[in-house]
Amino acid sequence: MTNPLPVVLVHGFWHGSWCWSPVTEQLAARGVQSVAVDLEGHGLRGPAPRAAWTRPFDAEAFATEKSPVATVTASSAAALLAEQVRAIGGGRPCLVVAHSMGGVVATALAELAPELVGGLVYVAAYAPVSGQPAAFYNTCPEAEGGQSLPLLAADPELVGAARIDFGDPDRHEEVKDCFCHDVDDRTAAAVIALLSPDGPLGIPAEELTITPERYGSVPHSYVVCTKDNAIPIALQQRFITEIDAVSAAPTTVTELDSSHSPFLSQPAALAEAIAKAAV
Repeated sequence: MTNPLPVVLVHGFWHGSWCWSPVTEQLAARGVQSVAVDLEGHGLRGPAPRAAWTRPFDAEAFATEKSPVATVTASSAAALLAEQVRAIGGGRPCLVVAHSMGGVVATALAELAPELVGGLVYVAAYAPVSGQPAAFYNTCPEAEGGQSLPLLAADPELVGAARIDFGDPDRHEEVKDCFCHDVDDRTAAAVIALLSPDGPLGIPAEELTITPERYGSVPHSYVVCTKDNAIPIALQQRFITEIDAVSAAPTTVTELDSSHSPFLSQPAALAEAIAKAAV
């Protein structure tokens, strides 16, 4: 029996490698090696703006301070991810699993170094393969009803990031409803405490050149989250259609009746979908 591909788990905006912990346990139980990484500008690689921690809190400073991750782009993040995948695979291609805005970086990686990517699984993720930047899709009719943009506490063009004040307890119900409305309150509170304020604007703002010869040669799967309040299901389905237009084979689609965070609410079901793609 062929050993499953090593799995590299890629988080989305404001998150870090920590969010995949429940899934790595489930993958280990299925005999699948997995490693969650921090993207450039996130987690241990993502310093927060000073205003996020200054007390007393200054809302104006928080809304105007230039982001320390403003120089991060989709290309620079993909170059780092390539190094991470190369190290984790140890010479073997890996199955790259990307959530939300992490899908932009994974898409750029599959074009940059398709030889490193044995398969690409999008989990309620952006897949900007049509020549438009990821930010464009937030203006499309399919994005109507998405609840992440109203959470922004600063002009992204001014600060260089999509910035949210996760420290405001009055916004916690909105944050939970957007990202993880199907987890218990205790888990949601723990998640919100770990979220970072800045998502680098250079990731969704960059236009990617995607080709059938490189990106299209990689097998693709998409996990649709049917109760997603961050990336509406209609937008997820549009990404699948656009992937199929450039891919050599149809996208394998799995639906989960979950919020934007199935790694928290349905880790076993998500791990099962990932394990099938890794074979």
